[in-house]
Amino acid sequence: MQQREEKQLEASVESLISRVAHVKNALHSFICKLENEYERLTWPSVLDNFALLSGQLNTINKLLKNEKTPSFRNQVIIPLLLSPDRDEDLAKLTEQRVPVFSHEIVPDYLRTKPDPEVEEQEKQLSAEAARIGPEVAQKQIQTLNKLCSNLLEKLNNPREDRDAESAAVRQNKPSFNPADTNALVGAVAFGKGLSKCRPPGPVAPGHPGQGPMMSSGPTLQQVTIGGGSNQQAGMGGPVAQQQQGQPGRRPGELGKMPSSIKTNIKSASGSMHPYNR
Repeated sequence: MQQREEKQLEASVESLISRVAHVKNALHSFICKLENEYERLTWPSVLDNFALLSGQLNTINKLLKNEKTPSFRNQVIIPLLLSPDRDEDLAKLTEQRVPVFSHEIVPDYLRTKPDPEVEEQEKQLSAEAARIGPEVAQKQIQTLNKLCSNLLEKLNNPREDRDAESAAVRQNKPSFNPADTNALVGAVAFGKGLSKCRPPGPVAPGHPGQGPMMSSGPTLQQVTIGGGSNQQAGMGGPVAQQQQGQPGRRPGELGKMPSSIKTNIKSASGSMHPYNR
């Protein structure tokens, strides 16, 4: 009887190892596709890989729940030999993941309970759940069920209904300010609210009274241009001011061309020149 159970356990372990190897190969292939073929990978191909993994995991669950499969929970694994030296056979069996079966590795690989931190958090959650009374828990359950029902109802509604609701919400919300619109129309049509001062800028020549035509400040050095010769004169002169404009003559009218044109240029002689030599 005992030999029969040992053979059955050995066959179950070998079958489980082969199924896990299939899952490992499928995961390895899928990860390689994600890392190397992500540009050509399509969504149907991803779904196919997920379906393959899901089918293999379901096969393992069926194998574990089979009547002929012995309960692995009743089996206890006890390390018979611990050594800090490298074990080549163990490294080959574990694909170089566990090269040494030492005191440091055994508690992690043969652990049947969660980590101490996880176990402590689980105890805290259990204590908090025990402190909540049945009435409070029932109210929280009802509230959660109500939220889930509303969410499911919104998800199950047709898309047209959701579009109609969103359109109605957009129509009810004002998209403009009437006061700002009236102020803008009044400013454009009637000039309401606009400043009456004229912006600074150059004034067109020929319109007296709108700005100074030419400054009457210090005179400039006179350069006479006429008859193909240039002559330099001294400071200021009434002749240049008379040549600047003649009263009574409109722009565009032809008159007698003056024999000479004098332009005032500020004198650069004397102490005014910064590099006087």
